[in-house]
Amino acid sequence: MPRIQFMNIEIDNLTMDGALEEINRLIEENKQAYVVTPNVDHIVQLESGGSLCEVYKHANLILTDGKPLLWIAKWYGTPIKEKISGSDLFPQLCKMAAEKGYKMFFLGAAEGVAAKAAKRLEKRYPGLQIAGTYSPPYGFEKDSSEIEKIQQMIIEKSPQILIVSLGCPKQELFIYHNRKILNVPISLGLGASLDFEAGNIKRAPKWMSDYGLEWFYRITQDPKRLIKRYLVDDIKIFRLAWRYKNKKIL
Repeated sequence: MPRIQFMNIEIDNLTMDGALEEINRLIEENKQAYVVTPNVDHIVQLESGGSLCEVYKHANLILTDGKPLLWIAKWYGTPIKEKISGSDLFPQLCKMAAEKGYKMFFLGAAEGVAAKAAKRLEKRYPGLQIAGTYSPPYGFEKDSSEIEKIQQMIIEKSPQILIVSLGCPKQELFIYHNRKILNVPISLGLGASLDFEAGNIKRAPKWMSDYGLEWFYRITQDPKRLIKRYLVDDIKIFRLAWRYKNKKIL
């Protein structure tokens, strides 16, 4: 794969079609693979070190989620082919799963959201098999009995694709620490994708996404939770971009 160095991570420089082909190959190889979709927030978190760095180090597929990262890559002179956001990738995965007979399992979001998303997607993609859904309680990651319950639930259903929507870094850490026990061919942490598909949260209009303004639209949907993330924490990307640009020059 055309993997390139970008800031504090590596990127698999693929188109959407190329990413789907690679995901299908990983499913066929059945090696407990997993996918991460870095955006500005991930880059900022990774700069502080910690367990998320280990997750990224071993990821089988790293796909760029966010126009700002594409703009920075172009500025560096190493353009990234396409933005592959989790919310765009998710329905394409469902379409592929329906066509190839892959079973899926949805883990995450608020109670009832994953099940609602499953019903909508099964209606949209005839033949799609959602083997199970589960929305874990808050703080489940600190409860060993709850973790074991989730593990058994997924193991019993034997899906080929696991979608985890718990937010970063919780979803990535869950996948990383449980991938060998679960023995799912491929797992993906896709943030708010279940909420989008359930109609629980509205996605930004395409023109806003194309112009890198999806973050602004999301703030208007959930200002209490997202305003600090986008306008305080993620603003650090400008300093980081400049720092890594200078490292490239040196």
